[in-house]
Amino acid sequence: MPVRIFNNIPSINAQRILGTNNDRLAQSVERISSGIRINRGADDAAGLAISEALHSDIRALRQAVRNANDGIS
Repeated sequence: MPVRIFNNIPSINAQRILGTNNDRLAQSVERISSGIRINRGADDAAGLAISEALHSDIRALRQAVRNANDGIS
């Protein structure tokens, strides 16, 4: 009596595709709900680097203004 092994390749493929689509949906919902363009470095690495540099410049300028105000008073 031969032993038969059954598999359901279409079901496995459908499950894989469903998982991929679920991940993409979660990423889209995260982007929409946060309201910001870059949520993590993987979204736009160059944009994140530019953003961090600009934030650093802003902090430095704010400190310079505080130092100038302290020097005036």
